[in-house]
Amino acid sequence: MPRFCANLSMLFTEVPLIERPARAKAAGFEAVEILFPYDSNAAELGHAIARAGMELALINCPPPNYTDAEGPRGFAAVPGLEDRFAHDFRRVLRYAGALGAQQIHIMAGVAEGSAAKETFIGNLKRAAEMAPDQRLTIEPINPQDMPGYFLADFDLACAVLDAVAAPNLALQFDAYHAHRIAGDVLGTWDRVKERVAHVQIAGHPGRHEPDQGEIDYPAFFERLDADGYDGWVSGEYRPRGQTGDGLRWLAESS
Repeated sequence: MPRFCANLSMLFTEVPLIERPARAKAAGFEAVEILFPYDSNAAELGHAIARAGMELALINCPPPNYTDAEGPRGFAAVPGLEDRFAHDFRRVLRYAGALGAQQIHIMAGVAEGSAAKETFIGNLKRAAEMAPDQRLTIEPINPQDMPGYFLADFDLACAVLDAVAAPNLALQFDAYHAHRIAGDVLGTWDRVKERVAHVQIAGHPGRHEPDQGEIDYPAFFERLDADGYDGWVSGEYRPRGQTGDGLRWLAESS
């Protein structure tokens, strides 16, 4: 079965972030991801992850002031903010190095049109050149959850990956977003699987535990195994209640 990872920005929020790696380890996860760790002391957080014996699979590229309700959704595709992206990407690299992050998800931001596409491609090329040994990812996000987000479909993501043509840039496949974008998780996976370096999961509707709803996760996990996917599969969802009370899916899938 897949190697499961816990998104610590959404899971185990009953305790401070510094305590969540140990909680995730005790629950049976093998790795963690953190959306925006920039308000935390990198050394302390890195030590907490290491003490728990966990790997840090992924962090998001800034902005550090992003929340569910406010703040920009990244700006890598926003024309005119190229200097800001370059400046903040250097900060991300420092955090990634201190924390041992395996991958960095670069968020496109709210933008549209050909100028946004060219901006995104240019920023991704520069990022890939700046950090040739660092795995980078881009992720299509559905327009219902994030209106106006530039990278809102998989065809566009594939076109961007082809244009950048960097060996350290790959696709981040969120099954929840794939379902909302295309209505066909397995079909979408089949089209893009060769490009995927990281997978995320959540149930639909509600973006809760992946144990009920419209997405057949047992079938998806079987397909990942059959296709030889060996990357992380991260639980990036909002628990219905206490995190530990909703982890039956993890025990049944491990």
